[in-house]
Amino acid sequence: MKEARFYNKAEDLSVNCYLCNHRCHIQEGKKGVCAVRKNMNGVLYTLVYGNPIAQHIDPIEKKPLFHYYPGSQSFSIATVGCNFRCLHCQNSDISQAPREFSIPSHQIFPPEKIVEAAKKNRCQSISYTYTEPTIYFEYAFDCSVLAKKEGMGNVFVTNGYTTPEALQSIQPYLDAANIDLKSFRDDFYRRVCGARLQPTLDSIRAYKKLGIWIELTTLIIPGHNDTEEELRDIARFIRELGVDTPWHVTAFYPTYKLQDQPRTPASVLKKAREIGLSEGLRYVYTGNVPGDEGENTYCYQCGKTLIKRIGFTIQKNTIRDSKCYACGAKIDGVWG
Repeated sequence: MKEARFYNKAEDLSVNCYLCNHRCHIQEGKKGVCAVRKNMNGVLYTLVYGNPIAQHIDPIEKKPLFHYYPGSQSFSIATVGCNFRCLHCQNSDISQAPREFSIPSHQIFPPEKIVEAAKKNRCQSISYTYTEPTIYFEYAFDCSVLAKKEGMGNVFVTNGYTTPEALQSIQPYLDAANIDLKSFRDDFYRRVCGARLQPTLDSIRAYKKLGIWIELTTLIIPGHNDTEEELRDIARFIRELGVDTPWHVTAFYPTYKLQDQPRTPASVLKKAREIGLSEGLRYVYTGNVPGDEGENTYCYQCGKTLIKRIGFTIQKNTIRDSKCYACGAKIDGVWG
């Protein structure tokens, strides 16, 4: 165990955690909403430091990040736990493990070993992903500092529920993030995720203001967040952030506790993409439908295909010096 950051002591050995926007008040002997931070005798500990449940080498496109070093490899890690309880979580076996089972015991893998493995495998970045990086923040932070010294980037794949205090502390080391904007309705967040909408929107704005490259993802679930009105609300919010912010609209597949919902029709994704483009967004992508034209990057000025993708694989990339090869328009992103 390691003493947690971002908490203060209250009365009667209780503590106030302010790592994520749940801002849990935790009594002695109890855990926070994430179930991996525990108050022991008035000291808050992280129970997952150096204890990854998953380590993989992924294409950066899998995060998905389409405008951050496309075609590069990212060393991806996660611990168990999450501060959300999404009914449709595709990684529920590890994200919900501390609530439904227990925290598994594994060989300790300190940050030095993570960075060493990433470097050995010629990865351009380390991604903190699969579950929610906020809940293993201390581990991710220490890895990020070492990775930056080795010339590697750091990526969060996140639900966007980190507090401003924590986000500001990691900003010097965090290069990019894919943030889930799961819905534009607070009722959805409360009912489906066990969270709230407004703190998520505030966090997304904070990422943008801090200069971290961000791309947003909305998993479109039939009957839950697929109305034209809601999709247009999301697109308009992104437009206010900046038309340079990529938006990924991805297909839902029945999983975990949402087994009774149908898959998302490709026509719905196409409509969502059209809505995003009609609201002025430069880059709107469809996901979980390999081979769809919405996987490609197009020049917003002349319409030429700049990056052609199939799934997580790049077929061609004609961006040169961050510009369209045909008309010279500056293409937003981190290209190297």
